[in-house]
Parts: sequence; C-alpha cells; structure tokens
Amino acid sequence: QVQLVESGGGLVQAGDSLRLSCAASGHTFSWYSMGWFRQAPGKERGFVAAIHWSGGRRYYADSVKGRFTISRDNAKNTVYLQMSSLKPEDTAVYYCAMYGSRGTEPTQESDAYDSWGQGTQVTVSS
Repeated sequence: QVQLVESGGGLVQAGDSLRLSCAASGHTFSWYSMGWFRQAPGKERGFVAAIHWSGGRRYYADSVKGRFTISRDNAKNTVYLQMSSLKPEDTAVYYCAMYGSRGTEPTQESDAYDSWGQGTQVTVSS
C-alpha cells in the first residue's frame, strides 16, 4: 500500500515562492514516475508537472512552465514542486501522485496515476 504525504502549502502573496514536498512510502519509489496535479474550487483537477522515474525528464503544464520546477530525491523517497512567481490563479489544492506502472514515461492524464496524496492547500493573495 503506497502512502503519499504532501507538505509545504500555505498562504503567500503574489510573486512569492513556495516549495511543496511529497514523501512516499510502501513502494520502491525510484521505479515510478511522479506527478503533481491541482484542483481549484469549482474546477476539475488538472495536470501541473511530472517527472520521469529516472529524474531525467520533466514535463509541465503551459500555465506553470518557467515558474515551477519538479524534482525528486530517490534517496529520500520524496518529490518536490518548487513554485516561483506565484499568481492568484495558482490557488488550489495540490496533489502528488504516483504513476500506475513502474519504469514508464509519465503522462498528463490523472487516470494513469493510481496513488494519490491527501493534498495541500496553496493560496496566493493578490
């Protein structure tokens, strides 16, 4: 049973930075690609970023490209999302997720991820 626990959310002002962390347990973390998704009030959950299981490839939604950076530390079983130049429209609950198949390229489709954290709230004030 995989457990994913996010942390690092909070209330910040527009232009600030924040780093989210997601600690994983219960699986061989290094075998799995990881993703971050977010859900704003009244909206569907959407893709933010993903990182290949090797750490060698990273993918971003257009809305965060150049501002957010996903990374992983396989020794710590942790994936990070460094968020900079935050905007009010980045306000959402952020979820990390583990890809359903080990050793494979991640996608932007949430259905392809089968383990999810509980989410952490990020609120950006203007």
